[in-house]
Amino acid sequence: MSVISDNFDHLGLAPDGTVDTSRTYRLGIMGGTFDPIHIGHLACAEQARDAFDLDAVLFIPAGQPVFKKHQKVTCAADRLEMCRLACADNPAFDVSPIEIERGGDTYTIDTLHQLRDYYPENVELYFITGADAMLSIVSWRNSQGLSKLAHLIAATRPGFVMSDEYRRTLAEHGCFDVSYLEMTALSVSSSMLREWVGQGKSIRYLCPQGVWQYIQDRGLYRASGLGE
Repeated sequence: MSVISDNFDHLGLAPDGTVDTSRTYRLGIMGGTFDPIHIGHLACAEQARDAFDLDAVLFIPAGQPVFKKHQKVTCAADRLEMCRLACADNPAFDVSPIEIERGGDTYTIDTLHQLRDYYPENVELYFITGADAMLSIVSWRNSQGLSKLAHLIAATRPGFVMSDEYRRTLAEHGCFDVSYLEMTALSVSSSMLREWVGQGKSIRYLCPQGVWQYIQDRGLYRASGLGE
């Protein structure tokens, strides 16, 4: 079995899969393409960690995102390395390559099953995603099974209103255990950063310094195309 995380041994979540069973852990899961990872992703993870008393947050870059099959996506190795650079200075953050190593199309349900099989029952999983993206869960593979494997956290933008239709749609697809987190407003997205780099604009301070430098060194997102 692949190592899920290398850096959580100081929390009792050892890299060999052994866990201190004398207590309950809360492990946040942040999945995404992370093309590139930016301050919005990191702020969301940190605010979720604080609000839900998470012991740690595991970032899992997608291998082959199903919903982006017809889009250009930077190679997995570059996206994985950018995530590692972004999380390096936070002992509560780590990055896992399990979706990349698994190969084939990336499905969240498969990842949660893999995590659930890896960690004992005293490690509770908290899957973090945007409130807007939460609605798309209904079209994900085996969406009804997600809330049985993890608590769902929907990160909302300031002023976001959960309509009755929104709640009803989630309930109809078995997503009963959904908590909401109002995020600090940060108008930044991966697509915006890729576009700006392609236009020769600076994205410094919109992503961690190490990520910004990696993008420069690798020539990612330039007008000639994505990284090789």
